[in-house]
Amino acid sequence: MAMDAGEIESMIRTALPDAKIEIKDLAGDGNHYAATVVSSAFKGKTRVQQHQMVYAALKGNMGGVLHALALTTLAPDN
Repeated sequence: MAMDAGEIESMIRTALPDAKIEIKDLAGDGNHYAATVVSSAFKGKTRVQQHQMVYAALKGNMGGVLHALALTTLAPDN
C-alpha cells in the first residue's frame, strides 16, 4: 500500500508546523515522490540533519510504505 501526498504532507507538518511543503508524485504511482520542505527548524542544521528531521516525521514509513522520496530541505532566508 502506498502513501498519498496529503498523508506525507500531514506527517511533515505535524513535526514541522511552520514548514512550507511542496510534494510531487514523480511517477504517478503513489510510490515515488519529490518533496521540498522549507522550515525555520532547519536553521543551523546540516543537510543530513535536516533530512533526518523529515525522515523522523515520517515515523518509519520511509523505505517501507513510502518507497522513494527525493528530498530538498531549506531554511528560510529571513
